[in-house]
Amino acid sequence: VQLVESGGGLVQPGGSLRLSCVTSGMVFAIKHMAWYRQAPGLQRELVATLDTDGTTTYATSVKGRFAISRDNSKNTLYLQMNNLKPEDTAAYYCNSRWRDWPWGPGTQVTVSS
Repeated sequence: VQLVESGGGLVQPGGSLRLSCVTSGMVFAIKHMAWYRQAPGLQRELVATLDTDGTTTYATSVKGRFAISRDNSKNTLYLQMNNLKPEDTAAYYCNSRWRDWPWGPGTQVTVSS
């Protein structure tokens, strides 16, 4: 299984970014997926989950600002991030809901003025 994240960058507070995670090596459509993030010096944390039936969950800190979605025809997971805050600065990763696979390279999101 291969996971490749992209879409990160430097954005001002209040800005938006859309992250993508292209997957390969498994049947994406039947997998419960998730986004995670890791800030320097901190443990990797769960940001959002998306089950195969469309059920979503979000960390309290991002609820109402982030939206997870998927395109099964493209084997791709997305994370729309709006109203970004400096505390959202981290490397973002995708994986299964239970972290089944080797981590991809991640994509860095930096929120700063």
